[in-house]
Amino acid sequence: MAFELPSLLYNDTALEPHIDGKTMEIHRGKHHAAYVTNLNNAIVGTEWDGKSIEEILANLSSLPEDKRGAVRNNGGGHWNHSLFWQLLTPNATDMSAELKSAIDKSFGSLDAMKEAFAKASMGRFGSGWAWLLVDGDGLKITSSPNQDNPLMDGVPANKVLLGLDVWEHAYYLNYQNRRADYVTAFWNVVNWAEVSQRFAHSK
Repeated sequence: MAFELPSLLYNDTALEPHIDGKTMEIHRGKHHAAYVTNLNNAIVGTEWDGKSIEEILANLSSLPEDKRGAVRNNGGGHWNHSLFWQLLTPNATDMSAELKSAIDKSFGSLDAMKEAFAKASMGRFGSGWAWLLVDGDGLKITSSPNQDNPLMDGVPANKVLLGLDVWEHAYYLNYQNRRADYVTAFWNVVNWAEVSQRFAHSK
């Protein structure tokens, strides 16, 4: 079964002023849609057609070499963005006490976690993503280039709690080269209820 562009639980303008409607329209309707189309074209007729995106990305080295690059870029783009849309909300939500405790234990405070996450976001040269992951008994922050993600490094999908797209197409219309302002604005639309649920399911 072919992969599809997921629907949103909010409209394109719902995240304004933090993420503008035009960016959402282009980001999801053009960029993400292209990843889905290209991914489907890359795997059609192969043994990977019909597999879950998580299984595909966790086994990239097993894909035929002539398909691997297209699947890495477009499959990664599809999974990353499908998660990203779920992590955003126009309505403020609270994180669970369990998640807050894990953040405090691993980073000292929520503000310290945000600072480390911003450092990973700003430190990623060019295009990529910043991630908050479950790591053993704690949490850690990483970043990846392009459309790579932790699944490609053997991290189970349920251990990925939060991701931020720092490709220019995610913010340039509104923030131009001010990536730091975009990263700061991101915290205003994080769906902490979703992140908390992911944390609860990460055990």
